[in-house]
Amino acid sequence: MIWDILLDALIDTAKSIPFLFLAYLLMEFIEHKASEKMENALKKIGAAGPAVGAGLGCIPQCGFSASAANLYTAGVITEGTLISVFISTSDEAVPILLSSPESYGAVWKLILFKLLIGILFGFAIDIALRLMKIKKQPIEMCSRCGCEEEGGIFKPALRHTLKISVFILAVNIVLGLLIGLLGKERLSAILLSGSFAQPFITALVGLIPNCAVSVMLTQLYVGGSISFGAAMAGLCSGAGIGLAVLLKSNTCKKENVRIVITLYLISALAGVIIMLTGIK
Repeated sequence: MIWDILLDALIDTAKSIPFLFLAYLLMEFIEHKASEKMENALKKIGAAGPAVGAGLGCIPQCGFSASAANLYTAGVITEGTLISVFISTSDEAVPILLSSPESYGAVWKLILFKLLIGILFGFAIDIALRLMKIKKQPIEMCSRCGCEEEGGIFKPALRHTLKISVFILAVNIVLGLLIGLLGKERLSAILLSGSFAQPFITALVGLIPNCAVSVMLTQLYVGGSISFGAAMAGLCSGAGIGLAVLLKSNTCKKENVRIVITLYLISALAGVIIMLTGIK
């Protein structure tokens, strides 16, 4: 059984590598050509911040959430704009879904819901903070996340592909072992499949600032172990490296705690609402 699980995991991972590489090649192209323009756009948007931030965050590239965290730390963008970027950031989910042809239909749903949730709650947060007269105290910005690399787009794309392929292989092996030992029905029961408590768990897991988390959540969704709503909850709270940059660069702990709690609650609530709609 173990040999079959390892073989299946290797085959499934190998099938996804060409699609992953093409997706990351496109992401690196966007990163090199448009990241500075996107950052400058955020600096000039003013009150429309959440809408523009959510729109730009939907573009799959690795460093934008980190840039948004630095811009918020410096007081350039609002808290609502930052939250909208964090929510709409797709991290590794989009390239993984694109690597599985049967999951193409989930890509537009993921992007659309992230965009709508980011815009709605981003504006709501800015309005609420304005009414409560809570203002951001600017802090000197730290350096960028380090995703940029000289030497073209092929090497970074290949590095990202290999890194995520290792994560996908590991997740496939673990899931294969769990399904083989427990059975898919029992595994689904452990993961609270169909329960409205599931988005609260996945949203909490999504807060871990590591790309392995979004890989795991996406693979669990593709494998049918968690619902689309639960996957959305985890992927909305999963702001990629942006959350780690915020906690490092923004020295105001009160603001950081408020942002993390707000991000968690919005993500979990959005997941529950999506589950109620029955969207899969």
